[in-house]
Amino acid sequence: MLIGLAIPLPAYTIDPAFMAAKAEAIGYDSIWYAEHPAVPVESNSPFPSTGGEIPWTYSHFTDPYIALARASAVTTTLKLGTGITLVPQRNPLLLAKEVSTLDLYSGGRFLFGIGTGWLREEVEIFGGDFPRRWTQTREALDVMKTLWTEEEAGFHGRYYDFPPVRSYPKPVQKPHPPILIGGAAKNVLARVVDHADGWLPNRITPQALTEARRELDRLAGEAGRDPASITISVYGQPPERDIVQPLFEAGADRVVLRGAHVGTEAEAERQLENMMAAVQ
Repeated sequence: MLIGLAIPLPAYTIDPAFMAAKAEAIGYDSIWYAEHPAVPVESNSPFPSTGGEIPWTYSHFTDPYIALARASAVTTTLKLGTGITLVPQRNPLLLAKEVSTLDLYSGGRFLFGIGTGWLREEVEIFGGDFPRRWTQTREALDVMKTLWTEEEAGFHGRYYDFPPVRSYPKPVQKPHPPILIGGAAKNVLARVVDHADGWLPNRITPQALTEARRELDRLAGEAGRDPASITISVYGQPPERDIVQPLFEAGADRVVLRGAHVGTEAEAERQLENMMAAVQ
């Protein structure tokens, strides 16, 4: 039973090195940091979970790659995940290097959780094509896979166009770290089968997860992929046994818990212990 830890907001008040070391010692399999690099003060985009205004705390993210680098330095087995990386808001040549460098220095422990973003104004600030953000993300994935696996790689696409380059280091995990696509878009399961290694849903019921696991297995079989090779990590769940256990029974490979924000390291350690005890 793989239990992960998602860091609540504000995400930068407690050192990731402390959180990661404690999480590994307690028995969490993974630690996850999310991102929103610059949340617009004014936005017409409804907040996904409520349909209302964006909460003020939603701007209090840290950079996930720097946080996970600190986590990597003090752990040996803990998986390091992004929940999620907003791919349309990053240059894939730079992102490919960040991913492979973190995977190298961690000894192959990185989990590349990705998404396309729901906050239109933020995506557009960073030059993303919001109406076609999945198309852009798919092309970025093609860019990164090429950079990770080839000695010399060029690319000529709609969004990214560059001559042959050399990109090092290469990631430890081959052919690349697991790509986990987040979200619940209409075509997300097909996208997982075509482009990724796993699904990273949140706000999903056990019944819906059972149906999704069945559909994911069917699509994988039709595509000639082993269904067992495609994982499901249910993200951001409350630490309650009655919620977590049915998700595993419904087909989850991992459940990532999210606690409440606490202000001190002592409080954080107690919370991590209590969360794990609550779901076992």
